[in-house]
Amino acid sequence: MFKKVILCLVLVSGLLLCGCTAKKEKANLLSTIKKRGELIVGVKFDSKPFGFVENGKLQGYDIDIAHLLAKRILGNENLVRFVEVTPSNRISKLNSGEVDMVVATMTITPSRLEVVDFSLPYFYAGQAVMIRRGTAIKTISDLNGRRVVIVLGTTGETSLRYFAPEVILQGYRSYKEAFAGMLRGRAEAMSADDAILAGFVMDHPEFMLLPQRYTQEGYGVAFRKDAASASLKFEVNNAIAELRKKGHLNQLKAKWLPLASDNLKK
Repeated sequence: MFKKVILCLVLVSGLLLCGCTAKKEKANLLSTIKKRGELIVGVKFDSKPFGFVENGKLQGYDIDIAHLLAKRILGNENLVRFVEVTPSNRISKLNSGEVDMVVATMTITPSRLEVVDFSLPYFYAGQAVMIRRGTAIKTISDLNGRRVVIVLGTTGETSLRYFAPEVILQGYRSYKEAFAGMLRGRAEAMSADDAILAGFVMDHPEFMLLPQRYTQEGYGVAFRKDAASASLKFEVNNAIAELRKKGHLNQLKAKWLPLASDNLKK
């Protein structure tokens, strides 16, 4: 009987030790990334100038940020693999473990902080409205009773309804699809972050942004909300603080958003 008790204690101790070891390994995503030798980042492929494909090349502000984070974490900016995400699936791809982090024009909001963690803001944007030049729409309140396209899974719907309660919203899964709807005349305006809309205005001068910004929102790098991501979040926050201090974030803004917002309104 005594031998059986000892044997049970040994087995239980072994299981506890294995569990603690596994938990310890799981609890450090940063170490996992370094052992893997590759940073896996969720980014958008259709959000110029932040993440977009042009001439077969993935590029943009968010892409550059990811490369800089790979250099900080792994010592080589090319040790990064990009996975396409959309506003509607980026949180699920993050929490499923398909990506280590998400760098995809993701606004830091209280509701999102309940399900994911965020880094320090690396960019500030404002919600804006894009219209075709020459229309009668002059202010956000003019959108009441009019059709406006938005992207599902973004903060645009809630914010816009606050300022124009009677707006008729049409939701799309991606910015590309939303703008295509705008081009086909499905709506009279499109609401999104001004930095995203700026990319469409750059390529389509027949559109413009209304001067009013009805929110100011910070983009953050998103992480899984667990202890495993704590050290990775700490490293990324240090990197962002350093990039801001050395002026690199301003350099990226000048590179990818060269036109001042005033020019986009003219």
